[in-house]
Amino acid sequence: MASSHGRSDLRFADWMASLPQSMHTVPLANMAIPGSHDSFSFYIDEASPVGPEQPETVQNFVSVFGTVAKKLMRKWLATQTMNFTSQLEAGIRFFDLRISTKPRDPDNELYFAHGLFSATVREGLEQISSFLSAHAKEVIFLDFNHFYGVQNLHHEKLVAMLKEVFGEKLCPVVFAQEVTLKYLWEKEYQVLVFYHHPMALEVPFLWPGQMMPAPWANTTDPEKLVQFLQASVTDRRNIYLKYLPFLPNTLLYVCFLFVSVLLRALPGMMQWIRSQRPGENGINIITADFVELGEFISAVISLNYHHLNEDEDDDAT
Repeated sequence: MASSHGRSDLRFADWMASLPQSMHTVPLANMAIPGSHDSFSFYIDEASPVGPEQPETVQNFVSVFGTVAKKLMRKWLATQTMNFTSQLEAGIRFFDLRISTKPRDPDNELYFAHGLFSATVREGLEQISSFLSAHAKEVIFLDFNHFYGVQNLHHEKLVAMLKEVFGEKLCPVVFAQEVTLKYLWEKEYQVLVFYHHPMALEVPFLWPGQMMPAPWANTTDPEKLVQFLQASVTDRRNIYLKYLPFLPNTLLYVCFLFVSVLLRALPGMMQWIRSQRPGENGINIITADFVELGEFISAVISLNYHHLNEDEDDDAT
């Protein structure tokens, strides 16, 4: 796989292991966890075919303009500058994954894809597994949320691949409030797989996709984006109590769609993130494009230390 040219902050390679002991029994659903949107997009290959999910207008555009069109598409679609290992070393613990097959592929290979094809799924999973083997107390979330051209045989292949690559690292579905760092470390689990397909009902280690909702603002206006995110936090508890009462936290997507908009929105977004609190009524997972910008990762991780401040305040009273 290609190497990453993005910035990697090795201080956060073991941030979970470095949390104070009082955080070890806090449910992961009540912690602040940084994630990446279109996590695999560093690997997008402009020489690949156009993905099957793309509309006919895009397919026609590429058929007319060829390589030039794909180069433009890659600039639009590649929302991360770091590969999986670099993201992990920088502190990212949630990965947004979209899976596709290639048309007329006799090997039925599985690829990450977003408009254009990216690395093979096996390559990406093996890179993640290597990091986890070297960092035994770090825990990750894999969110398989889109499938393109994926049939039952491909789902079976992907499940077998997850078993082969991660083995005993896979955490089976349990009551969500049980899932703390202490619990995971004792069981030697490091991977929670969320799977947005009925296959999740048949496999013990596939957490149902609806447990990982992803509200999306669908706006390029920074002010509206912040308003949407705040409304998502306010409404989150009702959403989970209605559908999944045993997991009272939401997944929060911070999706910056264009670099220019991102840079314009960044100061306000960072201010909003720093004003948040994790916990039963707070944020849980926050994802972003270009995760190395604006101290996004360190800002999210730092929110976990508010648990300590609250405990000290309780002791003082």
